Amino acid sequence: MKEIHDETRAVLFDLGGVVLDIDLARPLQVWQPHSRLAPEALREAFRQDEPWCRHETGHLPPEGFLAHLREVLALDCDAATVRAGFNALLVAEIEETVRLLDAIRPGVPRYAISNTNPVHVAEIERAFPGLLPRFDRVFVSHEIGHRKPDAAAFRYVLKAIGVAAPEALLFDDLLPNIEAARSLGMQAVQVRGPDDVRQGLIERGLLNLGRT
Repeated sequence: MKEIHDETRAVLFDLGGVVLDIDLARPLQVWQPHSRLAPEALREAFRQDEPWCRHETGHLPPEGFLAHLREVLALDCDAATVRAGFNALLVAEIEETVRLLDAIRPGVPRYAISNTNPVHVAEIERAFPGLLPRFDRVFVSHEIGHRKPDAAAFRYVLKAIGVAAPEALLFDDLLPNIEAARSLGMQAVQVRGPDDVRQGLIERGLLNLGRT
């Protein structure tokens, strides 16, 4: 169902699953030769547990989180290998969506809002140096202290960018985040691929079609 809105003054993009391709199987390929766990047990152990969430809200430093991964995944390797496996989750920019990001009409600011951590942000800056500078501002959970779908994460960003909830459009791949944003009055589009981003922008007159 098409959303009713008067004006969109800001566009918010999730990172992983929206503008960056991620693959949770890739870390396991790095870690399996170093793990004392069987493949199925390793898959089950690699999950967003409480230390992961603490890491993503700035309450557990990278060294502590990587040590946690080494323990729960039963890894016999150095910290660099643990980090390399964790960073293998980040695959590549989703090029079509990045082109759409660049094609948003002038005067409409673009922001990133992501549940992430200092390890992954450092890797994004290294591996995809042109991505984060495309945004007017990047809001990451470990810096703002809140993770989506916590309403506090969205309220923090809305206050920081100075727009009302109905004037902000969110693109996110996870339904709980979409529902939380909508409950605050935000516009929100669940992203399964670049076509969802394209359609969401076209419906709101936000796309400079000459640049796509």
